[in-house]
Amino acid sequence: MKMYRLAYLLGVLGKSSPMEHRLKAIKSEEAWKNAGKRPGLEIWRIENFNVKPWPKSQYGYFYTGDSYIILSTYTRSGHNKIRWDIHFWLGNASTVDECGTAAYKAVELDDYLGGGPIQHREVEGHESPLFMSYFNNQINIFNGGIESGFNNVKPDEYQPRLLHFKGKKHVRISQVPLNRAFLNSGDVFVLDTGLILYQWNGKKSSGQERLKAAFYCRALDEERRGLPEVIVLEEGDQDEKFWSYLKGGYGKVKSANEGGADDEIKSNEKRLYRLSDASGMLKFRRIATGEDVRRTLLDSNDVFILDIGSEIIVWVGKNASTMEKKSAMDFAKKYLVNKNKPSNLPISRILEGGENEVFEHSLDF
Repeated sequence: MKMYRLAYLLGVLGKSSPMEHRLKAIKSEEAWKNAGKRPGLEIWRIENFNVKPWPKSQYGYFYTGDSYIILSTYTRSGHNKIRWDIHFWLGNASTVDECGTAAYKAVELDDYLGGGPIQHREVEGHESPLFMSYFNNQINIFNGGIESGFNNVKPDEYQPRLLHFKGKKHVRISQVPLNRAFLNSGDVFVLDTGLILYQWNGKKSSGQERLKAAFYCRALDEERRGLPEVIVLEEGDQDEKFWSYLKGGYGKVKSANEGGADDEIKSNEKRLYRLSDASGMLKFRRIATGEDVRRTLLDSNDVFILDIGSEIIVWVGKNASTMEKKSAMDFAKKYLVNKNKPSNLPISRILEGGENEVFEHSLDF
């Protein structure tokens, strides 16, 4: 029976393989005809399961009831090679079908561009700094969906986040509330406002913590095309803009002792998981934690999910199976639920060979 069905399929597909048929279908998608050929931004909206170009005059404007695909094409300074970032933006009122179509079509666009792009899932109200940088750090969200008129405009700016760097030798990064009560003299904190990155150094913070934070800021700067400004502050500095983001404003912070010993905070250690169907069925298991997370653990034959505390990164090996590739993002989203992680935590999908600075930095102790 299986041989008969395969023969039938090959006949229907013109004796081509399922993969060849898929690539043929991808190339027939009109929306991708000129996609990613030159540096710039391109946006499409999902309309009745179809991909429709979004008017350039409306770039930066989105409907909360819709889903979109955003393609950023660029080259790095001093390099001619074209690179891509694909974002699929999901409005809070977008239907399950629209969200699913956006995710599927994002993968299709990825395939059309040869598997080189980095994919990002964007959730309304929790957009990544990279996404926001395309629109000068501000987007406008309209109520309704495809049939709605342009009314009820609500500007939406990137939501700042405060990152905590702690550890004398192996520095851990975790996100903490925007509140002065979480600062302490013994650690380093990075306030990420999108286009301005503040590195705040506690007076008793370690050199490793300061160095790690500096490298992290550099990685974010590289990822955002060099647009952000990095401002380094020492404990006691009264930068009004920095303190305006924190509840409580400028004032006394906790001592190094009150901040806890460097080996006490382990809940946000890096974790590396492997997704593999080598046994005949998909298996998802943790293979390393903290300082044991190393690049050498990655295998081209499988998919790996890296939890760095502030982001989930899905790494797809070049020889990963079709099922592993197809299931990667779903497992990442299930991981958020199973581990009680914030549902809006950024998820990025990276193919082997197309690693970005944040990923490289996260595997470098």
